[in-house]
Amino acid sequence: HVQLVESGGGSVMSGGSLRLSCVASGFADPKHCMAWFRQYPGGEREAVAVVDAEGSTTYADSVNGRFSASKDNAKNTLYLQMNGLESEDTAMYYCAADYLPRGVGRAVLAGDIVLGYWGQGTQVTVS
Repeated sequence: HVQLVESGGGSVMSGGSLRLSCVASGFADPKHCMAWFRQYPGGEREAVAVVDAEGSTTYADSVNGRFSASKDNAKNTLYLQMNGLESEDTAMYYCAADYLPRGVGRAVLAGDIVLGYWGQGTQVTVS
């Protein structure tokens, strides 16, 4: 079965950087859509970055220019490099994935498409 395991969260000072990783297992095809979401305490999850099956990346406006997502198909791993972290970035970060065609980045960001597989999350705290 599909499993997603995140790592790399932690506490950092404002302006600092963190790199999150998400290792995926159980996918029959390495070319699948993967994404990073975050959830504030008591709030809804919001999409942060989406990497589609062909590797094209789409970002939420709030992180564009500061965060960079990438996928290593050989390692079945999704990354999120977060630079210039701000207190508003404090949240639980989740990795999600599903079998979706290319070009779905905007739809996933908007919540029009819901991904079916989720990790347990990793906490990021910026102070």
